[in-house]
Amino acid sequence: MVQSYIIENVEALWPKIDRTYAFDQKVQRSMPCDARAQNAEFSIQFRMNAATAKALFAEMKTSYEANRDAKWAEKLANPFVKDDNGTYTHKAVLKGAYKGEVTTKPLQVDSQGSMLPENFQLTTGSTVNVAVQLVPYDFGGKQNVSLRLKAVQVIKYIPMEKHNPFGAVDGGYVVQEANPFATKPKTNNVLAQSAAVDDEDDVFEEAPVKRTAAKAAPAPSELTELVAVVDNWDD
Repeated sequence: MVQSYIIENVEALWPKIDRTYAFDQKVQRSMPCDARAQNAEFSIQFRMNAATAKALFAEMKTSYEANRDAKWAEKLANPFVKDDNGTYTHKAVLKGAYKGEVTTKPLQVDSQGSMLPENFQLTTGSTVNVAVQLVPYDFGGKQNVSLRLKAVQVIKYIPMEKHNPFGAVDGGYVVQEANPFATKPKTNNVLAQSAAVDDEDDVFEEAPVKRTAAKAAPAPSELTELVAVVDNWDD
């Protein structure tokens, strides 16, 4: 009988859930691999307090006793690692494939239960809930209960940091972004206004226009004679 259980509010350690990984002896670290590759798996280690560890072990013990074979050890051995600060660490794993059949990738959701992106990479230090299946087993003469990873809920996400191999160097190039709020040098307002007026005079000053003196209007007597001439034009 397979029993489901949720481990709440634990610290994620070296999670590898975005795809399957396997330990590479050449580089001495876990590397991405095909789901059917040897030792391919999804995994997450986690750190929990004493109360959480006690509750989880009680569930594992119940599952063990319910599925215990007569040849198995009577008592379940405690598989947790106790840290110096009084916390405990353990690991949940899901193989990339069982009997050649590729497994379904563990679900990753946010605190509201919404699906996270397919390529989401959980980080060490994040706070999570881990859903597992308790699977009692007998392997190599040893019996225990494995935690088969099914899903992870991210409660608090710690952004991934990029490793910088360099330190600070004195007197070197420094990136300085332009400050849109930088204060411009103050100028004398009176002088500035005066200069502006001078500039306007220069810009809008028109070339002098030559004006021709207007001829004087004819005297009243002359005007009368002119009208008479026009009136008698057709005579």
